[in-house]
Amino acid sequence: MRRFLPSLFALLLLALPVHAQSSGTPTTVVVRAVANDAKLLQDPVGGAQITIRDANTGAVLAEGIQTGDSGSTDTIMRQPHERGATIYEAPGAAKFETTLTLNRPVPVEITAEGPLDYPHAMQRARTSVLLVPGKDITGDGIILTLNGFIVELLAPSDLDVSPGETMTVRSRVRLLCGCPTEPGGLWDASRYDLRAQFVNDEGQIVSETDLAFAGTTSEYTGDLLVPQDATTLRVLATDAERVNFGMVEKSLD
Repeated sequence: MRRFLPSLFALLLLALPVHAQSSGTPTTVVVRAVANDAKLLQDPVGGAQITIRDANTGAVLAEGIQTGDSGSTDTIMRQPHERGATIYEAPGAAKFETTLTLNRPVPVEITAEGPLDYPHAMQRARTSVLLVPGKDITGDGIILTLNGFIVELLAPSDLDVSPGETMTVRSRVRLLCGCPTEPGGLWDASRYDLRAQFVNDEGQIVSETDLAFAGTTSEYTGDLLVPQDATTLRVLATDAERVNFGMVEKSLD
């Protein structure tokens, strides 16, 4: 019995919420959501939703929106990255920062979802880490990488079309951070496969065309035949080598 009581007490202590004791230690945690092959998810695309949960209980310990700008282009994209170097931390650079009151080490799951202003393009990433009272995570912080493109349909504005017609499709394609694309640019669209497609009710492609640079940053255009059984227009952007994919779909009127 003497050995059982301490064990029972320890189990009860572990079951307590992380923030249940006012005697806990304030611990700062910085989290950043970054677009794959690009920069931080910034305010102009809505930032990212960050959630920190107790991995044992599922309780939300902190949540909020990553805010700020996309960070330094030179540091993130152009300069070589040495081990231990600061990459994302800079004045105004986007982040989510919170201070948790921890009374014991706690395993957490951290989720990032964004960009919030483009629901059809939102992606999610998750990681797990052990947080220790008083051991602040600052600087670059905990990095979660979101893969994909923001693809927008600019034209046509409506799809009230007849079979046999040829329509001009115009689309905008950017990284999830809102970073621009163009042939020969820092985010080189010449490496991307950009297509407009009509699909039928069964999801089969019934017409498609490549999209070419429209002469305006991030915009691409092409002419597409409207087949008899087309039900949905899709614009698809892929960069398989760097694992970025994105699309937008719109039903025919």
